[in-house]
Amino acid sequence: EAGELGLAAVPGREAAFRQGLAEAVQYARAVGCHRIHVMAGRVPLGADRAAVAGEMETTFIENLRYAADLLAQENMIGLVEPINNRITDPRYYLNTPHQAAAILEKVGQPNLKLQLDLFHCQIMDGNLSRNLDTYFPLIGHIQIAQVPGRHEPDSPGELNFPYIFELLESLGYTGYVGCEYAPKGDTLEGLGWLRSYWESRGLQHGGNSKAAK
Repeated sequence: EAGELGLAAVPGREAAFRQGLAEAVQYARAVGCHRIHVMAGRVPLGADRAAVAGEMETTFIENLRYAADLLAQENMIGLVEPINNRITDPRYYLNTPHQAAAILEKVGQPNLKLQLDLFHCQIMDGNLSRNLDTYFPLIGHIQIAQVPGRHEPDSPGELNFPYIFELLESLGYTGYVGCEYAPKGDTLEGLGWLRSYWESRGLQHGGNSKAAK
């Protein structure tokens, strides 16, 4: 409600973070969700990012270790997502896959993974093929949106999603791909890109192979 985008990396807010995490676990348990996005939060208003970076990283690591222990008891996975600070939110703390991977390595818990949103990744770093290959062992969830408009994958933009989807298949990705975009019109009509992709791959709607039928 305060527009904080999480608290996990915000110094002095540890108690609020733990309370929020406990509530999130209750909701996730109720709906059968096994993955929770542990949002880092924003650089405090008026603070210099470089000046507070070390303290925020320490706070983030400590809170992620706490989260990993709690989530392990529930057989859940925690996800951290880099969000670009060039367009979406200039104050968000976690901005690149490289930064996220370094923090996950320091935390060292197997039930914490990378939530890689290709919209944010393209804006911050590009080089998606290499980044997907490099960070694939850490990836726990993928999200997509066209760049720069953040609409459907087949809307005009920079990313070749049929290529990206086939790359994910070749890497062995079997998880969900979250459609985190703003539909240009009707949501169901906007899913025409998915039906077209299935047909191009010889699949029926729903992802079932025609050959298997």
